[in-house]
Amino acid sequence: MKLTGVGRRYGLRRPWVLRGVELDLPAGALVRIEGRNGGGKSTLLRIVAGIDTPSEGRIAGRPRRTAYVPERFPAALPLTATAYLTHMGRVHGLARAEAAHRAARWLERFGAAAYAHTPLAELSKGSSQKVAVAQALLAEPGLLVLDEAWTGLDAPARAELDRAVAERTAAGGTVVFVDHDPARLAGTADAHHRVEGVALVPVRETADAGPYVRIEAAGPPGSEPPPGLAAEPAPGGGLLLTVPAARSDAVLRELLTAQSPWHIRTVEELP
Repeated sequence: MKLTGVGRRYGLRRPWVLRGVELDLPAGALVRIEGRNGGGKSTLLRIVAGIDTPSEGRIAGRPRRTAYVPERFPAALPLTATAYLTHMGRVHGLARAEAAHRAARWLERFGAAAYAHTPLAELSKGSSQKVAVAQALLAEPGLLVLDEAWTGLDAPARAELDRAVAERTAAGGTVVFVDHDPARLAGTADAHHRVEGVALVPVRETADAGPYVRIEAAGPPGSEPPPGLAAEPAPGGGLLLTVPAARSDAVLRELLTAQSPWHIRTVEELP
């Protein structure tokens, strides 16, 4: 997908929110967008997701299935969690039985299975956010757009969303995200851009990505490490995982909160 000369303003006499945006979104890429609050990040993500139409410029190559998690989920809809997710699956072209099956699977993954038949209006903010994320993932979109999607999630659900993002890109999907935590998915993004004024500018990464941490861990039989990590066999069995230090807390959290938790043997910062 490619944005060329894209601009957006809300009325002919209103100031430009974005202008001259050039952005390549290759298949399988993880793209981070940052910028100040109110600076146009959400506008850009809504354009990328197809929710807003650009005032000028063009967009080419949009995947057939696009999913979007907004910063605020409209939880007052008169549906239960399962009914809403099943409906969204149908919107994406899934058969009803398959949509219901995927809805149940994603609610389970995010620790919200107990709320499957709860009306959305009765869910807590955190549980509503789990439903919002589940609706974006159940159709296996070719383009996934996440606007502060981790906000409100508990630690296991945040780790699950990290894992789901890695699964999407590994399957060839494109993921574009904004998050207030600079350590979110640190060291894994293929491209990094910042909204400055009305422009989108690339963030140049330094040659030295900072310190790395080596984690020696042993998982249950048949378990796989988090995707996207450098892994090699450990001398006494298990695996040695090498991760950027900025991401190590998230990886440790993911290993320890997995459905079958891993045993952490050592954590060592590499020179």
